[in-house]
Amino acid sequence: MATHDFPTRAETPIAFIQAMVQAYRRRGLDPTGALVKAQIAPFLLQQPQACVTALQMEWMSEAAMRELDDEALGWFRRRLPWGSYGMLVRASVTAPTLGVAMKRWCRHHNLLTDDITLRVSTSDGLAHIDLLEHPEHHDLGELREFCIVSVLRNALGVACWLTDSRISLARTQLHIPTPAHVARYQVLFDGPVAFEPHSASPISRISFDAGYLSLPVRRDEGALQRMLQRALLLTVRPYRRDRLLVEKVRQVLAEHLAQARNADDVAAHLGLSTRTLHRQLKEEGASLQQLKDSVRRERALALLHKTRKPIKQVAAEVGFANDKSFMRAFRLWTGKTVEDVRGA
Repeated sequence: MATHDFPTRAETPIAFIQAMVQAYRRRGLDPTGALVKAQIAPFLLQQPQACVTALQMEWMSEAAMRELDDEALGWFRRRLPWGSYGMLVRASVTAPTLGVAMKRWCRHHNLLTDDITLRVSTSDGLAHIDLLEHPEHHDLGELREFCIVSVLRNALGVACWLTDSRISLARTQLHIPTPAHVARYQVLFDGPVAFEPHSASPISRISFDAGYLSLPVRRDEGALQRMLQRALLLTVRPYRRDRLLVEKVRQVLAEHLAQARNADDVAAHLGLSTRTLHRQLKEEGASLQQLKDSVRRERALALLHKTRKPIKQVAAEVGFANDKSFMRAFRLWTGKTVEDVRGA
């Protein structure tokens, strides 16, 4: 794993490492091995204002999840075995829009545990992902802050990943006392954060523009498989789209589909080397062929539904040298023949 992919500054509160250590102790297990893997010196656990890097947090989280066989890291009465959160994303990736996807994600999360309830709501032009605690069933205790922060960050990370977008938070409201490491919350959540421990309703929430809920889900099973190899990133650090390269490539292909026949052409339009293009797309969980197929499919369906252009002309407009290769590809993309679609 390349360490240069991660922030090097120590900005994650040691309190979250302490929470994982407590999860080990609840199970009667020794966290020493995980701390060693994460390169976290034991004396840091005694320093309330200490911090670790995102990379150390990822190492510790992965070791703990595997050794405890619990992706919830001890928060809930029942363990969430390794792969549980991947299953939630799999249930959501086929949704047409983010709103539908996140409702599925929350509903399936509620099937895994009833210690908390997750839901999607809207009000005043904002969408909310709400986390409702049920202390009458299960008191999250000293793992409470870590649980609430992690679940909400994971939900946001999933939403960003599904739409391939950087979703900006309007505000975050947490039903917990203001922690000693409150300054670190500007790294954990963008936008204003309010701590409301005395609120009548035990709800914590993240809020963002409701317009995001109508964004299409842009991921598929192949992208999911690649993401799951580094799924911890969705929780450990905010989703980053510094270059939005996937969208730039989509735009180039949409505007120059017949001319952008290969990676060299696309890279030239973007002012990148071909090697850099492939590398950055891989980092973002995509490939040029996937994007090209997606754009070609959308263009072909639009031409077949909205025009009576000959198949040969449609094939040329979506970048195929002949109609036979286009028809083969179209059947692979859609499971239907060109004639079936045009006759529908």
